[in-house]
Amino acid sequence: MPATQTHVLPNDEETEKMRPTAAFFDVDNTMMRGASLFPLARKMYRHKAFSLRQILWFLLHQLRFAARGEHLGDIRAIRDRALTLVEGFPVAEMHYLADEIYDEFIESKIWPGTRAIAEQHLHAGRKVWLVTATPLEVASVMARRLGLSGALGTAVEHVQGAYTGRLVGEILHGPAKAEAVRELAVAEGLDLGDCWGYSDSHNDIPLLEAVGHPVAINPDAKLRHHAKRQNWPIYDFRTGRRAATFGLKAAGVSGAIWGLWRSLGMVRRRP
Repeated sequence: MPATQTHVLPNDEETEKMRPTAAFFDVDNTMMRGASLFPLARKMYRHKAFSLRQILWFLLHQLRFAARGEHLGDIRAIRDRALTLVEGFPVAEMHYLADEIYDEFIESKIWPGTRAIAEQHLHAGRKVWLVTATPLEVASVMARRLGLSGALGTAVEHVQGAYTGRLVGEILHGPAKAEAVRELAVAEGLDLGDCWGYSDSHNDIPLLEAVGHPVAINPDAKLRHHAKRQNWPIYDFRTGRRAATFGLKAAGVSGAIWGLWRSLGMVRRRP
């Protein structure tokens, strides 16, 4: 007579371990130093998608970003200008540019500490997602090159292989990030109470409050204050707070000046 086969139900602790979990990372100043939209603007200028006057406009906003951090008004202004300029640009060329942007501008700006945290989550069997206002094409390349699970980014409509200049939904910023993560959690079967979230900006407090394990990385003043009140972990990978703040601002200014010099130099060399 064959032995009786039984199925033992896992206890609550084992059930918890079997649930899929994830970690969500903001990009600008969290996964990388600076703003990821600016390298995209510079690269598109080199490919003659933008004029010199237009790239100077982006340089000005890069300076403002470096000086005072992430503000929704600046992001909306950049979004609206970029959407107007990208109309008619081929989608295939954007995918090609995204890899170049990563190689030339983004790879060297990845925070090693943040990347190490993301890799620890992957080694623990969790999925790791970027959640950013950056265009989805650039965010997806970043996720692929970093070996992450995927990316949630701002989507631009395209028809017959070219961008229309209209968004699909809203720019992925502030509360929109939290909503996107909730939708992903439903699709992936995640319990957000078991998930992690990482950001540098107070604008992402809705995202951080949507998960059970919020963490502030390189936080701005408002997020640092909020994180301390809530007893959230804080990681600052900048070397010395005041020195780092000055250095980041100086880097933004010098980078903008370098970009302007290069742009003017390119103009002078043209026949």
